[in-house]
Amino acid sequence: MIETDAAIDALLCGSPFAVAPATDVGDFALALTPSEEGHLADWLSETATDVMSVLDQVGAILFRGFPDGGDIEFDRCIEALGLQPFTYAESLSNAVRKNRTPRVFTANEAPPELEIFLHHEMAQTPLYPRYLFFYCEQAAASGGATPLCRSDYLMAALERQLPSFIKQCRDLGVSYTHTMPAQADAGSGQGRSWLDTLSVTSRLAAETKLQQLGYTWVWLQDDDLRVTTPALPAIRRTSTGTEVFFNQLVAAFAGWQDQRNSAASSVCFGDGSPMPIPALKEMIAIAYQQVYDHIWQAGDVILIDNLRVMHGRRPFSGTRTVLAGLAGAQYQ
Repeated sequence: MIETDAAIDALLCGSPFAVAPATDVGDFALALTPSEEGHLADWLSETATDVMSVLDQVGAILFRGFPDGGDIEFDRCIEALGLQPFTYAESLSNAVRKNRTPRVFTANEAPPELEIFLHHEMAQTPLYPRYLFFYCEQAAASGGATPLCRSDYLMAALERQLPSFIKQCRDLGVSYTHTMPAQADAGSGQGRSWLDTLSVTSRLAAETKLQQLGYTWVWLQDDDLRVTTPALPAIRRTSTGTEVFFNQLVAAFAGWQDQRNSAASSVCFGDGSPMPIPALKEMIAIAYQQVYDHIWQAGDVILIDNLRVMHGRRPFSGTRTVLAGLAGAQYQ
């Protein structure tokens, strides 16, 4: 999957990185191991420009085998690249998380038996992060892989196999409907409260925020809040001009299912018309044909270009702690 030998050579020249053997990481875009002693955060600060140049082309980079400094060192890694942090508090993420530092939080507090399906982080909102960071504090006893999917590869496959559906996605965009509880529900992958999601303390403040965002809304029993986004793009272009299937369709249709939400009613085209269910099911199957399942090792750090790569979480048993950080706020 490595596409740019020249950029990788520039990164490796005189740097403390070595390319990991392919057998260690399967089809991963690029995996780097240490070629000398030192902390990853220090090395990233020295090589930030080259690292970001490579990421812009390969979509994801794994750093493996570096000294494990826990959540504080992981925070330093995010800071080292010089990117504008995007905190959980300011995001419109619908996942329940717990902060470790201002930059670092748990990836998702959903129960381990739940699958978190492929998605671009916060693609269902007007404001999303360009970059994601993941760090494995503790790998699961079994399961718990993070599936990764290159959305440019997926886009090319969908153009061939579902051209009519892709034309509608391109022409109409997509709109999402989601019901948020008044109090956080850690039993759901989409259980963040509307108070926390919108960073408000009252109904009136919530309505003001939603109006600013262009959402429509309905108040429900138990003070739950059902919101519908304006039409958002389903397809975007990268800086190199390549189209990517940038949306939340896989996760929303396959996984937005709890006591408040029905996956079948979570998505529609941007004009309000229904999406064809057979096409959605085929789209999901095609996406998972493109997946690389990353099996975590404690200390792994992954840097992801959220515009190019989708991610998710496989069910697991035992204790699994993967921390996350976001950077580079972008508007749809």
